[in-house]
Amino acid sequence: MEAWLLLQFVFSGLTSGAIYALIALGFCVVEKSLRIVNFAQGDFLTLAGFLTCTLLEALRLPWPLAALLAVGGTGLAGFLLERLTLRPARSRDPLTLIFITIGASIFLHGFFKLLWGKNPRILPAPISGPPVRLFGASLTRESLLVLGVALVSVLVLQAFYQFSRPGKALRAIAANPRAATLLGLPVPFLTGLSFFVAGALGAVAGLLIVPITGVSFDSGVILGLKGYAAAVLGGYGSFPGAVLGGLLLGLMESLVAGFFSSGFRDVFAFGLLLAVLALRPRGLLGKSEGERFS
Repeated sequence: MEAWLLLQFVFSGLTSGAIYALIALGFCVVEKSLRIVNFAQGDFLTLAGFLTCTLLEALRLPWPLAALLAVGGTGLAGFLLERLTLRPARSRDPLTLIFITIGASIFLHGFFKLLWGKNPRILPAPISGPPVRLFGASLTRESLLVLGVALVSVLVLQAFYQFSRPGKALRAIAANPRAATLLGLPVPFLTGLSFFVAGALGAVAGLLIVPITGVSFDSGVILGLKGYAAAVLGGYGSFPGAVLGGLLLGLMESLVAGFFSSGFRDVFAFGLLLAVLALRPRGLLGKSEGERFS
């Protein structure tokens, strides 16, 4: 195999991996507040894609404004998911809350199909221009945008949780919600805030991937599961781990598809998830329970 072709597979894998990383970051945000897996995370991606298509087609808004409204609207949907489904359950049992998110995801699939139909839609690309040529391989402007957004997202989130008062409060809630309540922290509001952020991250991932792949009512299912696989691979709850896991997963998928067959992409991703859960549940950068909130 020629070197330029191998490099092309690497570029393609890193682009896909950056999308997985953004979805994985949303999983990690929810984990840091409720310590659960939000299986509706992929549906935020779908919602953002449909909202943007509607704003562009029906209201003819400019792309930046439509994207901003879609991110805000999807973040609000995440907030409402926590407020209307998880909070009324009055339970901190992770298994109960996880099943609620699965039910919410099933409901959203039906809602999307009813409102927008079964036919996929395509968004116009947010940027255009000739690809960047490097050693014979091409890197599109969209790929550069995806990689840049993923890098900025992890840096902002890491700084938010490490240095800001709301971020430290969210870590305290995840570590011991009862003690956080006794200390006077607004636990319900902060938990809802974490879902707003998770929804916004899913929306950003959707706005980046939908111009490439399109969006349909169930397009977030596979991407959501791959984002979860990336989060587990990197270390569930670790923001740098989410990015590392996403990039590695995308890179390995691309190489598997290039050297063997594209039909093995999904098989490889979920096989890798099972292997990591069995052999190293903490992932590459994950911490033990005693270290997680130190």
